[in-house]
Amino acid sequence: MALLQHRRTRAAAVLLFVSTFALTAWATSKSDLPSPETLSLAELDAQLQEFPIIRTLSDAKAASHAAAPSSITTRLFALLFPSSHPGINALLATLYISGPPNFLLALVPTNIDPSSLSVMVAFAVGGLLGDTLFHLLPEIFLGEDEPDRVRMVLVEPNRNLLLGVAILVGFLVFVAMDKGLRIATGGGGDAHGHSHGHGHSHAAEKGEGRSSAVVGEEKEGVRLRKGTGDRAEEKRTELVEKEVNASVKLGGVLNMIADFTHNITDGLAMSASFYASPTIGATTTVAVFFHEIPHEVGDFALLVQSGFSKRQAMGAQFVTAVGALIGTLIGIAVQEFGGGASEGASMGMRDGLWGTSLTYGDLLLPFTAGTFLYVGTVAVIPELLETGPNKTAELRKTLVQFAAILLGAGIMLYISWHD
Repeated sequence: MALLQHRRTRAAAVLLFVSTFALTAWATSKSDLPSPETLSLAELDAQLQEFPIIRTLSDAKAASHAAAPSSITTRLFALLFPSSHPGINALLATLYISGPPNFLLALVPTNIDPSSLSVMVAFAVGGLLGDTLFHLLPEIFLGEDEPDRVRMVLVEPNRNLLLGVAILVGFLVFVAMDKGLRIATGGGGDAHGHSHGHGHSHAAEKGEGRSSAVVGEEKEGVRLRKGTGDRAEEKRTELVEKEVNASVKLGGVLNMIADFTHNITDGLAMSASFYASPTIGATTTVAVFFHEIPHEVGDFALLVQSGFSKRQAMGAQFVTAVGALIGTLIGIAVQEFGGGASEGASMGMRDGLWGTSLTYGDLLLPFTAGTFLYVGTVAVIPELLETGPNKTAELRKTLVQFAAILLGAGIMLYISWHD
């Protein structure tokens, strides 16, 4: 009995010693861990990747990705954007969205009606909104997925607030540009650079959007009818027509300025997207390309209505396309020198803008999302809402437009699902 009691006492002492040693070791190891405030985001992520459950999940994910065949879109994007540097791929994307749509203008008749592009416009709306909702916004708030490992998402309320502010700023910048153009044209700014030429201007609806040749023919007809007797009335008619020509010409020039500014934001979108991830850059390129075709054709038609010849209108569109290149270069400079993903990973959680982990480069993508939301909704949807007196034709037209919107969004969803 005494021997049994002795053994129990010794076992309890050993257990107490082991427990004390384990507790001391745990406390020592815990005190040796660096504070999260002193770690950079990259170091914090590296620490998290050391957890056994995270390693297991990452290994399973990498194995699943290696076994899955690459999709058609992945191979196509790799062919179109072969560089490993996001800046070079952004410049290639800018050439893709600016070159082909402008060359297509050579095939466009000068008497094309911008309202006939409504189905193409609806398709572009679906692409832009699909890219924004399926790619840009998830990337902005959650980051891009990685095929070979599991990522931890750091929730920073103030960081998310600043990202939302950047989205709002992008939206309001286009509101200001749109409003400014309407003021400059005396309220006739519907066919401006941000509605992408999808509708007629007020001037065109009132018969003011006539080319100089048409005005000249009408003026000659007035002279023949009136003869040479009523010279005062003829001079008044000529004066009014000159004012109309000057107003329409001014509207065309202002549209060029607005188009140039809009193309700068397209260039910013290219650079911000590719610096976020290759997939986001490629899908944004597709969405902007679909959107640029009706945009360029509509602006081309507006310039012709403003008195430009076909050659002059094409030349003006090529000049405005330079804005996209300028915007891309500005975006690359901001990412390289204003801090982007690499700099953000190397700094602490409180070392960025206003005590967050954000850099100036991180704000370009949400700014782009705000501009896309404006273009895809406020600037274009009102044009699609316009209806005529024929209810059957309008219903058929509406169904086709909805189908086009769903097709554009569906393409973006397909790319997101398979990449």
